[in-house]
Amino acid sequence: MSTTVSLIRAQSYELNALRTAVEQLLEPLGGMGAIVKPGDRVLLKPNLLTASYPTKECVTRPELVYCVAQLVQAAGGKPFLGDSPGFGTARGVAQANGYLPLMAELNIPIVEFRGKRYEAAGEDFNHLLISKEAMDADVVINLPKVKSHAQLMVTMGVKNLFGCVPGKMKAWWHMEAGKDSARFGAMLVETAQTINPDLTIIDGIIGHEGNGPMRGEPRVLGVLGAARNVFALDRAIAEILRVDPAIILTVATSQRLGLCPELADIDFPLCQPEELQIADWQLPDTLVPIDFGLPRVIQSTFRHLYIRFIKEPMSAYGAAK
Repeated sequence: MSTTVSLIRAQSYELNALRTAVEQLLEPLGGMGAIVKPGDRVLLKPNLLTASYPTKECVTRPELVYCVAQLVQAAGGKPFLGDSPGFGTARGVAQANGYLPLMAELNIPIVEFRGKRYEAAGEDFNHLLISKEAMDADVVINLPKVKSHAQLMVTMGVKNLFGCVPGKMKAWWHMEAGKDSARFGAMLVETAQTINPDLTIIDGIIGHEGNGPMRGEPRVLGVLGAARNVFALDRAIAEILRVDPAIILTVATSQRLGLCPELADIDFPLCQPEELQIADWQLPDTLVPIDFGLPRVIQSTFRHLYIRFIKEPMSAYGAAK
């Protein structure tokens, strides 16, 4: 796996400018044609966290997904979009965040993830329940958002792949492993290892700081990053934010497991992290325990079911009238 991390300044989500920026970003990695071959089924996996805060920049921008999908199609790939939001459906969250017109323009299907047990890539877990749609894809393109996170400090590429854990299994993981942060971090890292994304492109044009992952505020960063090695990209973004990697659970765990290279061992062919640094990225005011007790898991499950089977269908019916 390459340890090249491509970083550029990018200021706009305007489609023409953004596509040019993404092409520039991918050039040191060989372009999209080095990753996607004709006929490949390509999963585009954005952060579709929630439908509740569409103006807070807590999901991956649809414009970025659109431009990446264009490049996948130009390389002969067959892209589809998928995620497993904490609440509701991928389609419902995508609709609330402005995805549907852009996806329809390119005829990109939106799929709901279904789980299957897979042997873990690491040594801490025998099997992990992961989306079959992600594991069966020929190519996985991981499209996270730069965000502060009240449980993990910062969420980036590795954490975004937790969205490939289907349904409410995520809440059960919080209950099962959340009492031991080292075990929870290992689960996140091994999930990323097992999925092994072919490419990660991180949306840092506007990030989400403070009390993330969804109750913070937008923050202009002006950054796009890409790498074949998701762990190396996360380490580079931590440097841009000037956040100690030791306090970011996913980065610290990937370093402990020997998966994350040192900055000195990463090739930065375009911008260096220090060229893109900001001085005052806001972390959460207070940290929330990773552990979910059983009452919270039950509450979370009922909320998810309510949004998925009552609220979203009613919203769709109202829009159709």
